[in-house]
Amino acid sequence: MSLPRIAVDAMGGDEGVRTMISGAALARRRHDRFKFLLVGDRARIERALEAHPNMREASEILHCDDVVGGDEKPTQALRRAKTTSMGLAIQAVKDGRAGAAVSAGNTGALMAMSKLALRTMPGIDRPALAALMPSLGETDVVMLDLGANTECDARNLVQFAIMGAAYARIVNKQDAPRVRLLNIGTEDTKGTEVLQDAAAQLRAATGLALSFEGFVEADKINRGETDVVVTDGFSGNIALKAIEGTARFVTDLLRQAFTSSFRSKVGFLVSRPATELLKHHLDPNNHNGAVFLGLNGVVVKSHGSASAAGVANAVAVAARLLEEELTERITADLAELGEARLRETGSSGAGK
Repeated sequence: MSLPRIAVDAMGGDEGVRTMISGAALARRRHDRFKFLLVGDRARIERALEAHPNMREASEILHCDDVVGGDEKPTQALRRAKTTSMGLAIQAVKDGRAGAAVSAGNTGALMAMSKLALRTMPGIDRPALAALMPSLGETDVVMLDLGANTECDARNLVQFAIMGAAYARIVNKQDAPRVRLLNIGTEDTKGTEVLQDAAAQLRAATGLALSFEGFVEADKINRGETDVVVTDGFSGNIALKAIEGTARFVTDLLRQAFTSSFRSKVGFLVSRPATELLKHHLDPNNHNGAVFLGLNGVVVKSHGSASAAGVANAVAVAARLLEEELTERITADLAELGEARLRETGSSGAGK
């Protein structure tokens, strides 16, 4: 059974058309059900396809030579949504020509275009950017929001928790993901009024397919003690960059240490299997593919500097969310939350 086509913004990202097409081709070699709508300059796409005959019968090209710049403001990009490769890829999802869109372009522009074209789902006030990060547990940890919303209220955080849990149930095959709110401490009394309110709402909600376990501090995000970490986009983006920077620091430090002397080089050869495993675990390409949750459609953001393997992972994420019906799961969970609130209100009224 073939999946709905995936629209690929072939012009986005630091590496350009060749890497985006190579990534899509790698994804198709792994899963031959994938089909694509490749959006971008036809001549450049055709040249890139020459190296990937497996993509010919699985792809349609939508010509477009206008590109959203990496440093372009979202407001500027919105004015050209109907002429850029990014905008046309998203429009294809809205029109039903594709089931999902993948882009490695400007994150702010991608969010603005996606929100304008696809709109948020009923019951969702704001979409959130979610991504997988490595952990010491058996599965990756889902974290959101990572930059789409710098300021959030308790209602937003509760919605993020529901969307993040639905995402974790798909990608990590978990029945009731452990959900925590990012905070400056784990005690119930810690944090802002917004965090306290969101925690109270999540504790009171019953019937949701998640297990709310309170707060988590930033140093425990990757320890494997939680499955979903929920926060506002300001704190989430800072935490993400700190984690990525620490990972690069550790790998660079190891590289320097292993090349500092002849004895160190011998030590590297002995420990190479372990260091290769560490490198694989920390490689962002192996966790590539952030998702805009809460939209009426699937949009996946690939890292701008992703390799072909990273792009392939982003495409696979989009396909899996289509196959597992992410939006339908979120809709069902929101309905359950609404019913739980009605039950709570009824119980409060009956006791008066």
